[in-house]
Amino acid sequence: MHKPVLLIAASLFGLALSGCASLTDTADQPDPARFAHEPVVDQGDSPINYAEFEPEVLYLLLSAEVAGQRGRYDVTLVNYVRAAEQSRDLGVIRRAMSIAQSLGGDNAQLQLAGLWLESEPDSLEAHRVMTIQAIKRDQMDDALQHMEQIMNLGGDGDFDNLAAMSSTLPPHTQQELLDLYQQLLERHPDNLEIDYSIALLMKINQQPQAALDHLEPLLEKSPNFQPAVMLKGDLLYETGANAQALDYLHRHTRIYPDNRQMGTLYARILVNEGNMRAAQDEFARLMTRFPEVPGLRLSHALIALENNEIDLATDDLNELIAEDHHVDEANFYLGKIADDAGQVQEAIAYYERVALGSHYFPALSRASALRAETGDIDGALTNIRTLREANPSQAENYWLIEVNLLMESGRTEAAIDMATTALLDQPDSVRIRYARAMLHDSIDHTSEAEADLRVVLESEPDNAVTLNALGYILTTKTDRLDEAETLIRRAIELEPSNPAIQDSMGWVLFRQGNHTEALEYLKTAYSNFRDPEVAAHYGEVLWAIGQREQARIIWREGLSMDREHPILRETILRLTGGQDL
Repeated sequence: MHKPVLLIAASLFGLALSGCASLTDTADQPDPARFAHEPVVDQGDSPINYAEFEPEVLYLLLSAEVAGQRGRYDVTLVNYVRAAEQSRDLGVIRRAMSIAQSLGGDNAQLQLAGLWLESEPDSLEAHRVMTIQAIKRDQMDDALQHMEQIMNLGGDGDFDNLAAMSSTLPPHTQQELLDLYQQLLERHPDNLEIDYSIALLMKINQQPQAALDHLEPLLEKSPNFQPAVMLKGDLLYETGANAQALDYLHRHTRIYPDNRQMGTLYARILVNEGNMRAAQDEFARLMTRFPEVPGLRLSHALIALENNEIDLATDDLNELIAEDHHVDEANFYLGKIADDAGQVQEAIAYYERVALGSHYFPALSRASALRAETGDIDGALTNIRTLREANPSQAENYWLIEVNLLMESGRTEAAIDMATTALLDQPDSVRIRYARAMLHDSIDHTSEAEADLRVVLESEPDNAVTLNALGYILTTKTDRLDEAETLIRRAIELEPSNPAIQDSMGWVLFRQGNHTEALEYLKTAYSNFRDPEVAAHYGEVLWAIGQREQARIIWREGLSMDREHPILRETILRLTGGQDL
């Protein structure tokens, strides 16, 4: 089977660099979500006191700040690095480093850290930057040298954060870093942070049991070392000891009630286990204990929504808005609450207040759909087009919303025409071309759908979704079954656990007459994804091999999900002669 996904929300990342003519403001800090494990240059609340500069340096600094105000952060960084090189001024170096970290400029960070150490050889911050950059470049000897220097200076090595950072590195680099930490531990056997970091690196290296085994002696020596306690709970869950992990974390969150991270881990595992009531209680405890952390209130609100405690969730979301925290997320979920309650105008108002973030495009899409349902589709389309013209960098997402809106409004031909226009503007857009293919397929324009999907596969030959879609179309609309099987088998190699691809595999095998293997794929697909279309296919194979009562059971389950599902109803009527299930 294939299902069109026309809209993929885009995350927005904004960075504001504040500047002033006097060049005495505090340096901006990196985005904490993006650089949580990188050292941040902390300048406190005091202004930078720059030295007297040569005119050329002063010009670079002024132009850098102006460029930042205009959004040209690349120019800001380049000019600050040049100013740092020419002036060797520590204030300029620190400010440039902060900007480089915010923008993820690794080469600039390495260059600036070298300048910093020339001016201040014992700078812990500069040695930390050099350590990170050495690790990223697989220069483990250099990394070890800087880590040793940090320890010799008596500073906090921040080794656990360095270990956590390795999750973004290639596997061979992660292994080299683990070897480096083991060398450090041999030289500093009593360093808890290094010992703990080794277990963390083992976890990141997909060695959860080895990490758990490594933690045990550490916790015997230091049972109150809370990072290790929390990691043990996480590892117990990762190794499949779910009940033990929950019991362990519940007990230790009560021993260490002020450890917010441990409490959050416990709550998230409860969510994973489907114990939403206990998860809500845990987030309520955390929210009460840490009222200054608005993210906890948002989590509590979302769990309350899952538990159908609408009034409680509404109160939390309104309070977040009143306190100016997570405003976009809160408006989105208040819109969803109103939407589910059939309060259309109120839902539209909430959705239209979502201005930024990952919820922006889903909110715009739903607000547009609601406006169309009230008869104002032209107004919704005009609004989308106005937004697209004002935000050309996000044009693809706006085109997709417009195409999707026309499709959902039953204007398939208009949606195809709009997708064609969109491709003139965005010729390399895989998502728009895939959307047009699905629209063509919906009205049995098989050759046009195939042509679009082939274009996608030319640029992305390992796109499992597209391989599956084309294979399924060939299975259901043509007699090119061997070609369809080849495409779907490639898709399932890429995503073996995808139930939609499992369903396609089962269906093409069934059409080829291989009922036994088809049944296995469809049984697995249905157990992973209870969907009426999968139920139709699974039931038909059962019917074909004589298990007709079992087929009826599966079909009844499918009808309980959607009594009007066209494929399921056609299948039942065709095979039973219209008999009532």
